[in-house]
Amino acid sequence: MIGPTVAGILTSFTQSYNAALIGAARNEEMIMPYVNIKITNENVTPEKKAALIKGATQLLVDVLDKNPNTTVVVIDEVHTDNWGIAGESITVRRKKGQ
Repeated sequence: MIGPTVAGILTSFTQSYNAALIGAARNEEMIMPYVNIKITNENVTPEKKAALIKGATQLLVDVLDKNPNTTVVVIDEVHTDNWGIAGESITVRRKKGQ
């Protein structure tokens, strides 16, 4: 049986932000790291999500020297019916014991 499925997508994007949002000069253009973590929605606690956010942020700081204050991490929870591997949903695979 497979455990909670996790996939991450890291991208960078450029966008103008208001000073009130991130403390930068008004309309200053900056590159912000954006991490999108997709997990199946299976009892992932708020504490585990907080650890994912903290860990992903720290990884970008350590590896890419990114500013943690401008790093955005988004966690998307996907129902197992909507996540497929090898032509089958995770729900079906779990019922089969895969």
